[in-house]
Amino acid sequence: MDEFSLPSNRRADMARKAAGLTAVEVRTKGPGRYGDGGGLFLLVRPSARYWLFRYRIRDGRMREMGLGAAGEGKGDRTLAEARKVAKPLWVAVKAGIDPLNQRAAQEAATKAEAQEAAARAITFRTVVDRYIAAHEAGWRNAKHKAQWRATLETYAFPHMGDMAAADVGTVHVLAALEPIWRTKPETATRVRGRIEAVLDYAKVREWRTGENPARWRGHLDHLLPARSKVAKVEHHAALPWREIGAFMAALRQRDGIAARALEFAILTAARTGEALGATWGEVDLSAALWTVPAARMKAGKEHRIPLSPPAVAPLGEMAKLRTTDDPATPIVPGQEVGRPLSNMALLMALRRMGRADLTAHGFRSTFRDWVGEVTGYPADVAEAALAHTQGDKTVAAYPRGDLFEKRRRLMNDWATFCDQVFRDAVTPIRLVSLTTD
Repeated sequence: MDEFSLPSNRRADMARKAAGLTAVEVRTKGPGRYGDGGGLFLLVRPSARYWLFRYRIRDGRMREMGLGAAGEGKGDRTLAEARKVAKPLWVAVKAGIDPLNQRAAQEAATKAEAQEAAARAITFRTVVDRYIAAHEAGWRNAKHKAQWRATLETYAFPHMGDMAAADVGTVHVLAALEPIWRTKPETATRVRGRIEAVLDYAKVREWRTGENPARWRGHLDHLLPARSKVAKVEHHAALPWREIGAFMAALRQRDGIAARALEFAILTAARTGEALGATWGEVDLSAALWTVPAARMKAGKEHRIPLSPPAVAPLGEMAKLRTTDDPATPIVPGQEVGRPLSNMALLMALRRMGRADLTAHGFRSTFRDWVGEVTGYPADVAEAALAHTQGDKTVAAYPRGDLFEKRRRLMNDWATFCDQVFRDAVTPIRLVSLTTD
């Protein structure tokens, strides 16, 4: 039976079905659901009109997929546009593909691409900043934060600082570690652990995927010798105390912030990090006093350092570079505004002097050897000057003062000794104070 043998009313229904909806009907139909053919339906509600794509999957379940608002306003889909969208969906259904699953897969792929693009915009340096910001509240003091950043800036950033955290691989980690693995095993171990922590943080934040190239067990332990197999103790190279006068004379002939910072650190016997991290708010020049807050001290205790006149001199030079009255401004400015000079700058200053055999920290040993071998100052005064803590808890429970006045005399004598250049190997003991009362 062909369609022309059907009753007229049946032929009219088939014609309407073949023609589907009209643009006028899309605008005027009352509440209800109206089919257009090919799975496309108009859903009309009292307050809005929507396009639906209805289809049946292979297990017989009916599914619906929203295609947006119906109409001709901004953001709406017209009848022609809705049909254009529905047509490939209907073809997919006929091919056994579920359009909703297909859409979900496409959205997931788009999201993954966006996440990958965002991750590639996150550099290793940025992850370090965010890691420190997330963890510094739980660290003992600001000194730990400074050490964290300083070691990575010195050893890791040259090889991976500006590259995407997602791209950091074993070759980059090895480039940072191999030059110092045998000569500075303690530092190298810390750098490795910090790189590993930063990359783990990046993975959790979905800025990278895959294994951590800085992990030791099962990875780097196959590429690098165990720490126990290399230098067991990392000693800071120290200058013999008999040579300090000649060294200081040569140092004062050199220009530059690094030279003045090193001079200041030597004359105060301070740790390198304490000297480089000093701010103008910590120094009272009228009282010749430098007070290092507890947060910046290794022992977590405030340390007062008397400043000899020669120790004040480098501060005068650096004050010429000061551009703000903010007390938090670093005394020794680095290349970045508001950031202090790095430890590497002092090492480079020593290398330029032809003394790559020395370290800035080693001058504390020079000072301690001088006190013990040349002067009559008691050991507790020297240890107080170095801000060393008492190893015996019972002994440490008794001292209450910081021997400040005795330390002032000691530091003045040290500065005087640093001004003396001797040609012979034996330095007369009478050149320094033997009294401490």
